Amino acid sequence: MSIIHHAAVSVRDLTYRYSGEQSDLPVLNSVSLDISVGELVILTGASGSGKTTLLTLLGGLRTGATGLLEVFGKNITLGCTNELLDLRKQVGFIFQSHNLLPYLTAAENIRVGLEIHDHWRQIGLDAIESRCAELLDLLELSARSRFKPKDLSLGQKQRISIARAIANDPRLILADEPTASLDKDSAKVAIKILRQRADSQQCAVIVVTHDNKILDFADRIIHLENGSVL
Repeated sequence: MSIIHHAAVSVRDLTYRYSGEQSDLPVLNSVSLDISVGELVILTGASGSGKTTLLTLLGGLRTGATGLLEVFGKNITLGCTNELLDLRKQVGFIFQSHNLLPYLTAAENIRVGLEIHDHWRQIGLDAIESRCAELLDLLELSARSRFKPKDLSLGQKQRISIARAIANDPRLILADEPTASLDKDSAKVAIKILRQRADSQQCAVIVVTHDNKILDFADRIIHLENGSVL
């Protein structure tokens, strides 16, 4: 029996210009696409093609676009603050710049990704600590659990950010160059984890990348050029 995939993301004629931008060319120009639950999609394109802008719009981190942008059936194009906050709790973000809190240890950086959710706070600290330990082990970072970001390599920081992003089993994962700081073996581990999220957790995964080594893990590759889908 075939599996029916439902749309996690639906975009129609999405256009975005930076505030005060004088150029006639928008950052995103009438972009239309659908991404299904259980799908891993890779976005490619040159720097400045609009990939990261699209990612931040999908995650509710940026507003001001025109057109239709639906995430899990809810139009967030003109979403209010509370709606966008609710959306962000369903999304796992992996940032190119890691965005780890410098005063927290590796384990604590993962833990804060769980403590914002009522579900995990109700389960309790023991369950949160257990989940953090599980993820540190999965990404081969158990020995670095008490290290702060300044004492971690770029690759280790990126793996911590991946662990934080998947900790709450989000419905949507948005990853901006998740393997850029990783060596070949670590990059393969990371993309396999994201692939597993899509397959077994029925999570939609969208990855911005220039890393040709991970393209084979995608269900689809979408190319952006000058703000448009080719």
